[in-house]
Amino acid sequence: MHWYVDVLKKYATFSGRARRAEFWMFSLLSYVIGLVLVVAGAELGFGPLRAPYVLYAFYALALFLPSLAVRVRRLHDTGRGGSWLLIGLIPLIGDVVLLVFYCSDSQPGENEYGPVPKYIGAHI
Repeated sequence: MHWYVDVLKKYATFSGRARRAEFWMFSLLSYVIGLVLVVAGAELGFGPLRAPYVLYAFYALALFLPSLAVRVRRLHDTGRGGSWLLIGLIPLIGDVVLLVFYCSDSQPGENEYGPVPKYIGAHI
């Protein structure tokens, strides 16, 4: 759970680097929470149109900046700039390219975006 909270603490921090674990755990927990909110909205029958996605829409809006920031920091960790997010606008191909980038290991050593987050705070 600390991965999720750490991303929220860095609400709109687009500088620095994010480890794979931070990115994927935040994504997983966001998905699970979103799924729970959709189910809860369907059961409670929110909205004038009884749309089950009302709770999820508020949640997604609240997490827009943190999720964008963690994506940019993840790209920084692989040595790429945040402008690579724009490749996601290309249908299918862009999503596959971003998935490969998100799954890639950290760029070894310090890069222009900062030190490797994998070793920050590690005691040897």
